[in-house]
Amino acid sequence: MRTHSRSLIGSISILTLASLLFSAPGCKKSVDKGAVTAKVVSNVSSSSEAAPESSETTESEASVITSSVPEEPSKPEESSALSVFDVPYEFRDDGLFSEYYEDSYKKLISMTLDEKIGQMLWSSCPTFEAAETASMYGLGGYVLFGNNFEGQTKDSFSAEISRIQNLQKIPMAFAVDEEGGTVTRISGKTAFSDHEFESPRTLYKWGKLPYIQSDADEKANLIKSLRIDVNLAPVCDISTNKKDFMYERSLGESPKITSEFVKVVTEISQKIGVSVALKHFPGYGNNVDTHTGVAIDERELEYLKNNDLLPFQAGIDAKAHFVLMSHNIVKCMDDSAPASLSPKVHEYLRKEMGFTGLIITDDLSMDAITKYAGSNSPAVAAVLAGNDVLILTNSMLEPSIASLKAAVEDGTLDESVINHAVMRILSWKKYKGIL
Repeated sequence: MRTHSRSLIGSISILTLASLLFSAPGCKKSVDKGAVTAKVVSNVSSSSEAAPESSETTESEASVITSSVPEEPSKPEESSALSVFDVPYEFRDDGLFSEYYEDSYKKLISMTLDEKIGQMLWSSCPTFEAAETASMYGLGGYVLFGNNFEGQTKDSFSAEISRIQNLQKIPMAFAVDEEGGTVTRISGKTAFSDHEFESPRTLYKWGKLPYIQSDADEKANLIKSLRIDVNLAPVCDISTNKKDFMYERSLGESPKITSEFVKVVTEISQKIGVSVALKHFPGYGNNVDTHTGVAIDERELEYLKNNDLLPFQAGIDAKAHFVLMSHNIVKCMDDSAPASLSPKVHEYLRKEMGFTGLIITDDLSMDAITKYAGSNSPAVAAVLAGNDVLILTNSMLEPSIASLKAAVEDGTLDESVINHAVMRILSWKKYKGIL
């Protein structure tokens, strides 16, 4: 009786095991279910016969188990493995803010096209109804100029930042040009600083890199104290000719020393909590002022590689968050469009130089762009080129939004291009604690 019960229990166990194996995910179809069932039934039929009292697995049981072990499941095709919430494979990289991509993408897919476009637009900050304007267009950020600090104190300025943020569905970013020397938006106002920041050129002449380090530290701490997220600096351009437009704003030293300067400023600023924007890619050189006209750079690519591109690479290697594009037409990279509107120049920055942060235009209202674009809005060309953030004036907001929406609707601009840029923006905002 004991032998009969053990044999019956063992057979039922084998039947249960077989059933589980066939229902298991990844079980190979090549296993003959009928054969295994027959084997189990045969074992049940012979249960009345005497069986040796042994704890070892019988030959019949071993046959069933061996023939039913599932093979490793094959890896599913990547496209079928994605859900609507997963980051598309073409958006994935090991970028600066990649650990935030998943959360940002989940946020992104809940946003309207208008909201996504708004995140890409950083306009000049009006001195009247700034909060209401930002809310109306869903702007991603404001760029601050000297007039935004006029008549303010640190406390009143902070209160205004709070008022603006409180009206936004998605918190904004704030950026400023505080290069030092001829470009100071904050330190020229006595309510914010007891002295105006000197130019990098002057600082280096006075005390080499130690003076640069001290200045970068003081500058970043002031900017952070005002709740400003980005300094549109350092100037990475190499200029040693006094006649050059960029001469006063550049360090005025060799590519090697300029690279050291860029690395120092990037690391100090971002450690304190202020993102930097390396400018003006791929190097301004001796070109004319793009605020007032089109500039054409005739230099060879090999020359740029050995000179102008080196400081940018130093900043990228130091994990700079932004690169700001120039409006120069750099013929060796693309002789048909300004760098800021050129897919070829953006591709070089991404693929050849390994930049994974955010690409931002210089102001799209400059004459170099308006003369190039004519009656067309440059916003569509800027997004198609690969920019994540567009800097523009308030007067350009409505036509830019309208042109971008129309381009999506008529198929000129695939919405996935906007999605990719906005995912980067949201990821940076999460990294910074803005979002």
